Amino acid sequence: MPRPRCCRRISGRSACAAFGPVEEAAAQPDGPLLSPDEFEAIRLADHEGLYQEEAAARMGVSRQTFGRIVASGRGKVAEALVRGLTLRIAGPEPAAGCRAARCPRCSQRIAQGCCPKEQDGGRP
Repeated sequence: MPRPRCCRRISGRSACAAFGPVEEAAAQPDGPLLSPDEFEAIRLADHEGLYQEEAAARMGVSRQTFGRIVASGRGKVAEALVRGLTLRIAGPEPAAGCRAARCPRCSQRIAQGCCPKEQDGGRP
C-alpha cells in the first residue's frame, strides 16, 4: 500500500483556467491538465527562479518529490506546446483530510505562509 499523499503548500494561483492556441476558440477537453502542485512547482522553479531545495521547502515536500512534480508539469506544458493543445489548469483545492501546514523548524501551524513565532519577533 503506498504512503498517503502529504499536503503541499500552494501560494500561487493562475490568472486563467486554460491556456491554448489562438486559432482554437474553445478549450479542448482532451488537452493536458496541470494540477495545482505542478503549477506551483513550475511557478517557483521557472518563474521565481528558485533552486529545487528552496522551492521544495516552500511547498513542504522533499527535494526529490519536488523534482518529480516539476518534471511532470514541464512535460505537460511541453506536450501542449508541441501538439497545439489547450493546457487546462486546475484550481487549488484542499485534499480531503489534509492536515494544516506546519513550520518545518518549530512545528507551529502556519496561517499565511509565515511561522507564527517569526511574526511575533521570537525565534522558533
